[in-house]
Amino acid sequence: MFEMDLRLQQDSLVLGEFSLCRLLLSKDANYPWFILVPKREGVSELFDLNQEDQAQLWKETTHLADVLKKAFNADKMNVATLGNVVSQMHMHVIVRHKTDAAWPAPVWGKVPAVEYAPGQVDAIRQRLRAVLSDDFQEA
Repeated sequence: MFEMDLRLQQDSLVLGEFSLCRLLLSKDANYPWFILVPKREGVSELFDLNQEDQAQLWKETTHLADVLKKAFNADKMNVATLGNVVSQMHMHVIVRHKTDAAWPAPVWGKVPAVEYAPGQVDAIRQRLRAVLSDDFQEA
């Protein structure tokens, strides 16, 4: 049975579900930082997914990155899977702006996380509602 890593649960908010992945929002208002987690048990690497799931993960990742780039007027999209701290397979999709707190460096460990102000998460949810595909179900 699929269970999300405790660290992912603590550090993010669930926004909804694609057919393969749960979509999370990192609790760091420095950047629009999204995380896709395949709903598969025991997966820590891309190659642990079967070929169909690998293709679906890439489809969901590229779709999300494309719509986020437009919706947030990004200068650059960062897409990465690391897993050094949380071994459960997850894909970071991060909207970057030349004016953000870490630019041009990677976001990890650059500056302390900033909590979202009241209403900011709802504004992100509304923005996503307008751009995500029909296979996305909001939480």
